[in-house]
Amino acid sequence: MRILGDLEPKSVFRFFEEICEIPHGSGNVEKLSDYLVSFAKERGLACRQDDMKNVIISKEAAPGYEEEEGIILQGHMDMVAVKKPDCDIDMKTQGLKLAVEGDYIYAENTSLGGDDGIAVAYALAILDDDSLPHPHLDVVITVDEEVGMDGARALDLSDVKGTRLLNLDSEDEGYFLAGCAGGARVKHFLPAIWDGKSGTAYTCKICGLLGGHSGGEIHKERGNANSLMGRLLQALSEITDIGIFELSGGLADNAITREAVLKFIASEKKEELEQAVKAFEKVLQAELSTKDPGVKIEMTKEEGASCMCLSKVNTEKVKNLLLLMPNGVQAMSADMHGLVQTSLNNGIMKLDEKAFTVVTSVRSSVASEKEALITKIVTLTQVLGGTVEVTGDYPGWAYQKKSPFRDLCVKVYEDMYGKKPEIQAIHAGVECGILLEKRPDLDCISLGPDMKDIHTTEEKLSISSAKRVWEYVCRVLAEK
Repeated sequence: MRILGDLEPKSVFRFFEEICEIPHGSGNVEKLSDYLVSFAKERGLACRQDDMKNVIISKEAAPGYEEEEGIILQGHMDMVAVKKPDCDIDMKTQGLKLAVEGDYIYAENTSLGGDDGIAVAYALAILDDDSLPHPHLDVVITVDEEVGMDGARALDLSDVKGTRLLNLDSEDEGYFLAGCAGGARVKHFLPAIWDGKSGTAYTCKICGLLGGHSGGEIHKERGNANSLMGRLLQALSEITDIGIFELSGGLADNAITREAVLKFIASEKKEELEQAVKAFEKVLQAELSTKDPGVKIEMTKEEGASCMCLSKVNTEKVKNLLLLMPNGVQAMSADMHGLVQTSLNNGIMKLDEKAFTVVTSVRSSVASEKEALITKIVTLTQVLGGTVEVTGDYPGWAYQKKSPFRDLCVKVYEDMYGKKPEIQAIHAGVECGILLEKRPDLDCISLGPDMKDIHTTEEKLSISSAKRVWEYVCRVLAEK
């Protein structure tokens, strides 16, 4: 039985539910990509799937629209696949458990993938309906957008006819994006050097944080568990030497880290250590009482433990890397009120036999500031004796004063709703910047329906907004 079967528009939600039945976290999109190819073949539509599994589907213009400029409908097929700690769903092999509450669709105990599954559903519903008026359509669905826009970077647009690009990867209805930040992923590696240690084993988990999208919600200055762990390590190191044997936090570089876990052994001053943890918990609760009211530190201990731990020198370096690594908003735009200009998010940290790794996401709408921040954090890691790898570097999308397609989209919105949409640039990244590098002739705009808490297990998609945006997109396609 279909969970979304009674929702309107039926075609959109039918395809959205089918998409949710297919695992499609970043790096695990082959089945969804093949599903898109099968969809096109079943309908006799021209289709190309490249080595990265990007898919381009084309449909000829409807009668009477042959002379109109073609439109590219664009989104990405991968999602940020995260789940609650007690969730038993294997997101690499199993689909999502959808549910409806009031005006919202969500997935039980996992992220929903409305970012950007709704764009794919819109595109399939449009391609599937031969009654809709439209010019020549090129549907471009990329892979691995959420982990550095790798699919867009590898994409060949030479056979795409459209010159007007409608990116459907935004999360606020009535807000049209006309510019975005560029970014890069920076991986930091500190060699792990191990020594044996005995004593009391402690587990400390910083949790209860809200997290969120590191582009769209970084301005809310919520706590980042990885960065906060650096402060906890500092507090502990001031009391006695500890031996770290486990340290982890975060699931995606572009998600603000909600939980981090530290496991260590200490052989003395146990009471002082426990008091320090409780004191730091109170400090965090006071600092974040409004931004993250649920923050807490869970602590357990086990007497008589013995295992291999990071050496004293190595522990100091790990602590310093977390303590000194910038995090959050670094600069605000002087030209656009309220827009974050440059930021950094410490998204992932993990310790294994060979190295302690931190993965950070750098964003900026000013290329020189992006490069300066990357240089700063690369230098920090190198000073501590580590190495760095910079990947996923993508350009920003500069606002264009003249945009006929944007003007058309604004006109249609005014005609439908009697008011102007908000035109804005955002700190989050969309693929328009990369696509514009490949095709400078593209005239781009980005929009989408209302979604909440994307990239988290609380992600929700508004049903009524999805319906309105569907109707709006169909009107844009029908304009001459």
